[in-house]
Amino acid sequence: MRYSIDDLKTLMARLRDPQTGCPWDTRQTYRTLVAHTLEEAHEVADAIDREDFPHLEGELGDLLFQVIFYAQLGQEDGHFGFDSVVDNLVRKLIRRHPHVFPEGTLDSCIDPQNRPTEAEIGANWERIKAEERAAAPKSGTGDRDRSVLAGIAGALPAMVRAEKLQRRASRHGFDWPTVEPVFDKLHEEIDELREAWSEAQEHPAAMDAVEDELGDLLFVCVNLARFMSVNPDLALRRTNRKFETRFRAIEDRLSKEGRSLDSETRESLDAIWQSVKGVATSR
Repeated sequence: MRYSIDDLKTLMARLRDPQTGCPWDTRQTYRTLVAHTLEEAHEVADAIDREDFPHLEGELGDLLFQVIFYAQLGQEDGHFGFDSVVDNLVRKLIRRHPHVFPEGTLDSCIDPQNRPTEAEIGANWERIKAEERAAAPKSGTGDRDRSVLAGIAGALPAMVRAEKLQRRASRHGFDWPTVEPVFDKLHEEIDELREAWSEAQEHPAAMDAVEDELGDLLFVCVNLARFMSVNPDLALRRTNRKFETRFRAIEDRLSKEGRSLDSETRESLDAIWQSVKGVATSR
């Protein structure tokens, strides 16, 4: 016997039953679940990074459970249920993919001989999303956000949000013409950060300026990644793995030689670091 999505919905309703359910599950709210949802999403990403597919199946299940949980809360509050979430999703994806569903139905199919180009597909995608934003319900203040930056969630990780802000603005002409000015801007921001840091050494109250300048530098780095068609988050993940692999190699080397990491000099650690730089990145 294999359980189905309907069984999962039944299980979720049982967990939330105020009389016979789980005390922890019955206490949860939309807000209390957010931290768990983010953690599960990161665990999915980590399993993918490590190409740990046996564990990925379980992590995807944990992430799906978060969706089921929110849907159960929505049903209890009379806002929405899992079936309406699925219906809304399928309708949205059909609407956003006219190059796959030309008649706006799940059964319709594109003629392979008349497929639009990727540029046309991208332009269509942005047009449809712009129409969706224009038709979106008003915010809690009663005003509809008409900015081209509307809809980019404020809760996104800062690096991810920076890339989305830049990409959205670039589609409306707010961008550098080539990558070269971005390199110039990078050097400019480094100089400004160095100046702000120097000022803060004498006047601690100037640390706010250091944070501002460091933020500007990171923002430019994200812009540079965008121009090079490199995902900045994936690039940093790769460097994190590389650093961890090399650092662990230093620990292994010292352990085999009966030495302690904390008792080594900076020069000694740097020498070992240089010798292990050829260690392959682990997954």
